[in-house]
Amino acid sequence: MGAARHLSLLPDLSAKRVVWPVPFADGIALLMARRGTPTVVLASGDPFWFGAGAVLTRDLLPAEWRALPGRSVFALAAARLGWALERSLCLGLHAAPLSRLRPHLAPGHQIIATLRDGPAVALLGAYLDGCGFGASACTVLEALGGPRERITTCAADALAEYAFAHPVCVAIHVAGSGAALPLAAGRADDWFDHDGQITKAPIRAMTLAALAPRPFEHLWDIGGGSGSVAIEWLLSDPSLCATCIERSSDRAARIRANADRLGVDRLSVIEGQAPDMLSGLDAPDAVFVGGGLSAALLSHLETLAPGTRLVINSVTLESDALLAQNAARLGGQLTRLEMARAVPIGSRRGWRAAYPITQWSHTL
Repeated sequence: MGAARHLSLLPDLSAKRVVWPVPFADGIALLMARRGTPTVVLASGDPFWFGAGAVLTRDLLPAEWRALPGRSVFALAAARLGWALERSLCLGLHAAPLSRLRPHLAPGHQIIATLRDGPAVALLGAYLDGCGFGASACTVLEALGGPRERITTCAADALAEYAFAHPVCVAIHVAGSGAALPLAAGRADDWFDHDGQITKAPIRAMTLAALAPRPFEHLWDIGGGSGSVAIEWLLSDPSLCATCIERSSDRAARIRANADRLGVDRLSVIEGQAPDMLSGLDAPDAVFVGGGLSAALLSHLETLAPGTRLVINSVTLESDALLAQNAARLGGQLTRLEMARAVPIGSRRGWRAAYPITQWSHTL
């Protein structure tokens, strides 16, 4: 079994040849129907590096399969370019949106990415140009290691002038005047589309510090607003996951758009009111409440597993009172966050204070 292009490279064989169907998932049932019958699946290069290996073996016993990996596309690309692979970012964009690139677009960064097909190369060029990185040097590598291998180098904004054929990957040396997404939490508010309902950058930085994300953890962001806290949580590490609960359909749509644009499309967004929408969700390791605080919600959060970290921000007297009561009963840390910015007052400047924030952080 394999793609038509793989099967075409085989010599004459007596074995039955089965073309893997499109979409890819349809071929898994065909493969599993042959369970117990010796079967070979042809896949490009290293099947366990952005390949089909993990998908095909997850339902098989260890004794039922054996992998014979070839050279990965990334190793071949680095060998053609003379790039140090350990200093290059490798991405599989053949089944993922191009926006996954956004957090990594900074001048000097080297990226090798697989793409879905030949036409996707022009889409990549347009995406890079739209982000302000049209000057990036792109090397398009087609059919690496095969008889059709071809290598083309040009600027990202010129990729649409060429035609390319699958299979294809692109090596990008990022250049241009586009804005690079900062690495630290507390990114500027204008990175997020919002209607004013957003945890402001300095408060967000302190909130992420209190949430203290660790690898492979899951966050509940309740009252997501613009999704800025959940998005920054996800930007901390690719192993993290997050679920936003937002009662406004307009804001929920805005959260999804922000997450997609900033390359964390894995954010799950649920429309509805907490605590009603919390049942059935994967358990969190940390919970942030930025809006919609109530006694019922606090009672529900108390039932979560020991070790769950809670961080709740409040701006109203009523919510402050709830947090003070819970802190007195359960413990944790109450912190007052106050911020002021210098603004013009006539010909001079003075301090304009934002609403103070009460933050309660507690580990159950």
